Amino acid sequence: MENEAAAGGSAVIDGVIWFVSNIGMAFYNFFYALTHPALWLDWSDKQAIMRFVYYGGSVEFFFVVFTAFLVMFAVGIWRGNIMWGYVRVLEGFANTVGRFFAWAGLLMVIQQIIIVFMQRIFTRPDISFGFGIPLQFDISWFAEELKLYNALVVCLCMAYTFVQGGHVRVDLVYSAVKFRTKKVIDMFGALFFMMPVAVLIWLYGWFFLWRHLIVPNPSASDTLDRLLNKSRALRWNVETIGFSPNGFNGYFLFKILLCAFTAMVFLQAMAMFFRSFQEWREGEESENKYLDRDTLGEGEEAYEGAH
Repeated sequence: MENEAAAGGSAVIDGVIWFVSNIGMAFYNFFYALTHPALWLDWSDKQAIMRFVYYGGSVEFFFVVFTAFLVMFAVGIWRGNIMWGYVRVLEGFANTVGRFFAWAGLLMVIQQIIIVFMQRIFTRPDISFGFGIPLQFDISWFAEELKLYNALVVCLCMAYTFVQGGHVRVDLVYSAVKFRTKKVIDMFGALFFMMPVAVLIWLYGWFFLWRHLIVPNPSASDTLDRLLNKSRALRWNVETIGFSPNGFNGYFLFKILLCAFTAMVFLQAMAMFFRSFQEWREGEESENKYLDRDTLGEGEEAYEGAH
């Protein structure tokens, strides 16, 4: 029993040392990457591509992001107005991206109407756009492309919808507790639900993306040395296979959107944590401070949140 307890204690100490050392190394790794961009951004070098792939889903990258969050939080505790600045920038980014890509819903409707007209009225098998050299694809290509518009709305408007308070919520205890307790619940949810889930989806989506862009296929279990060895045979092999012979063939874009989605969810989790902490610290008078939500105009308050 004593040996097992000693082994368990040693494992805990080793884990703490590993965790703290990775936080310390994050500063070195971050500044090294900034001062040596050719090692991972010069994509004329095949090894640089493999370094980019490896570090995008690596422990080192995770601790750089995690350490940046810790530093931002520490500075925000010192200066509350700086933390409010984080909130305004992060929520403003989510709102800007969401409001722009929400127009994809309108494009989806317009394109569907055009497809129906071209098929049923003009009986055309294809649609051609452009001047000089036209962009011409089969109607089935445009019909399958509608999925991309839907994916744009889902992936890039998720954080925007969160800022606007548009997600469906199931409330069991939240409404019955005190204001500061609500903020603690929000901080807990951002830190232990939103962030970990975003990290897990990122780790899956990152290598899922690159397996459809290059060969030999990279794996999440590959070491950096193994990926550098694979780089000798590296070539671009962008996925262009559709579900039908003349259908939409840009399905690699969905993999890119999966990574973009997780990044925006993680950033929104940071914004939620910072906002909740500031509201917890400053009290009820700070609730929804600097919150930029869409409005239907004066006199339409009863319909807010229903659009």
